[in-house]
Amino acid sequence: MPSITGPEGPDVHGPGARPHVLLSVAMSLDGYIDDAAPATLVLSDAEDLDRVDGVRAGVDAVLVGAGTVRADDPRLLVRSASRRRERTERGRSPSPLRVVLTAGGDLDPSASLFGTGTGISGRVVYAARPAVSGLRARLGDSAEVVDAGDPPGLPGVLADLAARGVARLLVEGGGAVHSAFLAAGAVDEIHAVVAPFLVGDGQAPRFVRPGTFPQDAGHPMTLAETRAIGDRVLLRYRIGDPDRRLLTLACDLAERCPPSDSAFSAGAVVVGEDGEVLATGHSRAGSPLDHAVEVALSALRRGDPRLAGATLYSTLEPCRTRASRPVACARHILDAGLSRVVTARRGPATVDGRAAAALEDAGVQVVEIPDLAPLARRPNAHLLR
Repeated sequence: MPSITGPEGPDVHGPGARPHVLLSVAMSLDGYIDDAAPATLVLSDAEDLDRVDGVRAGVDAVLVGAGTVRADDPRLLVRSASRRRERTERGRSPSPLRVVLTAGGDLDPSASLFGTGTGISGRVVYAARPAVSGLRARLGDSAEVVDAGDPPGLPGVLADLAARGVARLLVEGGGAVHSAFLAAGAVDEIHAVVAPFLVGDGQAPRFVRPGTFPQDAGHPMTLAETRAIGDRVLLRYRIGDPDRRLLTLACDLAERCPPSDSAFSAGAVVVGEDGEVLATGHSRAGSPLDHAVEVALSALRRGDPRLAGATLYSTLEPCRTRASRPVACARHILDAGLSRVVTARRGPATVDGRAAAALEDAGVQVVEIPDLAPLARRPNAHLLR
């Protein structure tokens, strides 16, 4: 009987273990995600819905609350046939794992999410303990129902998803779920699309409900992108300290690598002392032999004075030796005069796993952020099994 509470609960996955969480919302100009009318207010247009489909295709799981299932009856599937095909070519299911979080257990087994085919993606419902037995009886084998405690504990849910191999989690709402994730400090990125509507109804649901949210004056949200989508605007924010934000950007670049059955996928970002992104790169950007670090550094002029105080963010430990080209990435780093390297994990996903020590011996500071290792390993899962 699946459960994430008690002695076999979240602690067995390591303290703080959780996926990278991307929170997605479409809202009116005055902050509402719907109006109070019976029919759902459509805030996204076709172009934005296609953008969201692309985001779904790039994650391991999509999570919504039971209220969203009841109000919108979503399928939570990747719609584009080409995106589904690309996922299967990378060894993934056609659509991400579909996840529902419920306290009351009021879910209809005839909802689209529970009745859409088999083999498309898995379905997991995290429910409050009093609702578990009833849900298991109603849903049968259409979804795995997991006891999430009473009330459901978000840290345990996230730890359980991480243990299932979920490195990227997309949270699509609704307001109660958004508020819970933000209040728990469990969001790494926000995609907010603002639509040219004014709802103006105090009874309508808002993006975020009143609550207490963690504030870090030293590391506020950082605007990563603004994009016009017709009359709508996408605002993309990253949350967390600069090292985490920039290493996550490198992980995003690694996801762009052309697939390979024999070479690792990595991303690299070079950042100046003032925080300016100087260059980026990813594996196989222009040639099957390209390494991410050399691609990023090759975009900068040798002797560029900004390099002396710069930091390199590399998803994988840079190579110390290589057979494909005469100069390894660790040598490129030393020749560029970089003073600091941040990586998700030292080895084993490297050529020899000793570059970090060689860099430190040469006076370069090497910082490891191991809880981002699942994100860095994600595009390499087929090589690391």
